[in-house]
Amino acid sequence: MNKDSKIYVAGHRGLVGSAIWNNLLQRGYTNLVGRTHKELDLTNQQAVKKFFDEEKPDAVVLAAAFVGGIMANSLYRADFIMMNMKMQCNVISEAYAHGVKKLLFLGSTCIYPKNAPQPMKEDCLLSSELEYTNEEYAIAKIAGLKMCESYNLQYGTNYIAVMPTNLYGPNDNFHLENSHVMPAMMRKVYLAKLIHDGNWDAIRKDLTIRPVGANIKETTDNGQQTTVRYVIDGNSSEEEILKVLAWYGIENNKVNLWGTGKPLREFLWSEDMADASVHVLLNVDFKDIIGIEKYSSVHYGVAADGVVDRNHSTGRGGAIPSLGEIRNCHINVGTGKELTIRELSELVVKAVGFEGVVEFDITKPDGTMRKLIDVSKLHSLGWTHKVEIEDGVQKLFEWYKESIE
Repeated sequence: MNKDSKIYVAGHRGLVGSAIWNNLLQRGYTNLVGRTHKELDLTNQQAVKKFFDEEKPDAVVLAAAFVGGIMANSLYRADFIMMNMKMQCNVISEAYAHGVKKLLFLGSTCIYPKNAPQPMKEDCLLSSELEYTNEEYAIAKIAGLKMCESYNLQYGTNYIAVMPTNLYGPNDNFHLENSHVMPAMMRKVYLAKLIHDGNWDAIRKDLTIRPVGANIKETTDNGQQTTVRYVIDGNSSEEEILKVLAWYGIENNKVNLWGTGKPLREFLWSEDMADASVHVLLNVDFKDIIGIEKYSSVHYGVAADGVVDRNHSTGRGGAIPSLGEIRNCHINVGTGKELTIRELSELVVKAVGFEGVVEFDITKPDGTMRKLIDVSKLHSLGWTHKVEIEDGVQKLFEWYKESIE
């Protein structure tokens, strides 16, 4: 692609999408297209078609997704599979219909089996059962990477799927109902500190920017149990604020976190992920992943004028015996390093300057006990991470404080 190529970044306001957008700009790619969810609902097939008809992008980065942590995955299982499948099907199918030259699909390392050998190589995909707590999201992302792989094999497209590990960074989601582990933990610790400090101005600023909702079970005057929906913001009473925050395990100088703290996790700074994504977008083709000899063996029908007819291929890559089975063409993106959730909490406590108590609720689920990816394929393609977790946690907290000041 040249610097004038029109690149559509789906999800350009999100954690990764915004970082990819900025990375492209820094490299001189200024012909960028983005739409907010209000401007373009990616689950609406007709709206997506209309967008591609009008914009005709040369390349697409599909960074939009319906995401969340263990709690959100448990509460909204149908939404996680349906919303993500709709977005992926609409964008990928319209990209093909409009002749998009390059597509980058962003997935997640939750695609791997619950008990996959560690560190997880790309080849362990679909080798055993998934972790139940994020099964729907994982299935949707597996479908997305398989769409890319299958379009490449059948139609000769150049769609690449990258699977990032746990991400964090500027523009992260700190909303307690559906945020990932690090931003949720950081906000909990910070709010517990503010309660202890009696800094209600800061608490109200925080809640004004990011209101918090909770469905809390209460006992009525006649002794019956009922569920009451609370939504607190900067205008709520101190009593309501403390009640809802306590439901999330946030109290005066005390924080309660889900699980045992023993699971091991790998984290990647979002701007590193963006740099890796743009590196792959600009420098890596499907043929580089599966081998040029194999890819050149996939044949397509050719019209009288010599133009490749992608709609009438004479053979599908996976169905040609001489090629063997072509699968697992996605690329892991991470650091190849890990730490426990408890160790992460210690880094967050240090960054926030919290002097209170952090407890772990062992009655709540841990999720997968270990999720470390093998990044040797990524390294072989010319990219390695730059930001280490100790520095990243501090950088994230500084960004979070600035976002509410």
